[in-house]
Amino acid sequence: MAVSIEKIFPLLCCLLAVKITLAAVPFDDFAELRMRAHLRDENNPEADLLVVSKSLINKTLNVCPPILNMVSFQPDIVKRHGYPIEIHQVTTEDGYILTMHRIPHGKEANSTMREAKKPVIFLQHCLLCSSAVWVIMGTEDGLAYILADAGFDVWMGNARGNVYSREHVSLHPSKNAFWDFTWHDMGLYDIPAEIDHILENTGENQLFYVGHSMGTTVFFAMASMLPEYNTKIKAMHALAPVAFNGKMKSPVRLLAPLLGNAEWLANLMGLGEFLPSSAFLQFMGKEACNDEVPTQDVCSNVLFLLSGYDIDQLNTTTLPTIIGHLPAGTSTKTVIHYAQGVNSGEFRMFDYGLIGNLKLYGQVKPPHYNLEEITAPVALHYSTNDWLADVEDVSKLAAQLPNKIGMFRVPYDRFSHLDYLFAIDIRDLVYNKVLSLLRRDI
Repeated sequence: MAVSIEKIFPLLCCLLAVKITLAAVPFDDFAELRMRAHLRDENNPEADLLVVSKSLINKTLNVCPPILNMVSFQPDIVKRHGYPIEIHQVTTEDGYILTMHRIPHGKEANSTMREAKKPVIFLQHCLLCSSAVWVIMGTEDGLAYILADAGFDVWMGNARGNVYSREHVSLHPSKNAFWDFTWHDMGLYDIPAEIDHILENTGENQLFYVGHSMGTTVFFAMASMLPEYNTKIKAMHALAPVAFNGKMKSPVRLLAPLLGNAEWLANLMGLGEFLPSSAFLQFMGKEACNDEVPTQDVCSNVLFLLSGYDIDQLNTTTLPTIIGHLPAGTSTKTVIHYAQGVNSGEFRMFDYGLIGNLKLYGQVKPPHYNLEEITAPVALHYSTNDWLADVEDVSKLAAQLPNKIGMFRVPYDRFSHLDYLFAIDIRDLVYNKVLSLLRRDI
């Protein structure tokens, strides 16, 4: 009998944290779910907490899906801050329909500045994230706003399977076939399609690329498999780069031997969606993670457990907003692919086992991604307290990249994996350095 992974994974995380297990309790009825799906905190307009897809409602309550539009909280956040926002849809070669968000210019841009040609930049998010991570920390610390005000035309991608990219020309997210992908497919199909869409719409020949965590993985996969795309990249900035992850220090690595066994996991849990974004978890994020409740430490410790401890750089008041946007959705197979990398210590394609590999690749083990094909200029931004992008793994990656801009250590010893998005001093510690390098290369 299949066990839902969205119930098992939070349990494992909380046990490792030695804190608390949060049981997923369904809502009493559809009316309550629908009401909570539209909950907003008017005193904190960035905390549009609840996003419910029709398929999730159907799965959770076993009712026919109603006519209910997903709350477009990322564009709403940008609009309320006074910035322009555009929504673009991109269809990949294998049929996934992705949503991109664009901030074409800064808040204070006059008509001349709006019409002027601007350098184009593409931001790609991390695992279980969405384009919201670039804007939810506000105009002073959100990278998308910083870049737009600095004169960039800012485009934000959303990987297949997250809350903004759950459509396909023929597959439905309620079926496992929709979730039959890993970050390999994002690199092979999603990122190239989005790059082509951006360049076509801007009339540019090149763009800048900034990725965080999985946003770097998919880039390295793309640039190694499709080397012609290297000429379309003016410079790539990798925040917490993840290609090799055999040295990761997160306790999650203890699960890697189990998660890396695709056949075992498929038999136990199925290969569908991993840790779906749910109205209940997002509601609990608001109720259990705010400044006025004693359970707030549980929220911060779960985040620290995954990425590294840095309480000094976490503004706990923002926890409901962060938890409200995470997890944003991905496939179980994507997580398995990362677990395989932890087990092997290599940056290589998905391991289908002896017979599967022979059938698909014509060899016993999956092929490695050839990093020497990545000729685009790459800057690696790393930190010493990152439990997911370990310094040794980043150095191994750097040694194989032929065109490095450099390795840039964050000048703060306790800086962790999620600090690249949510740290109190993120602008001074990371973003100002990235911006200065981008300006140099314009």
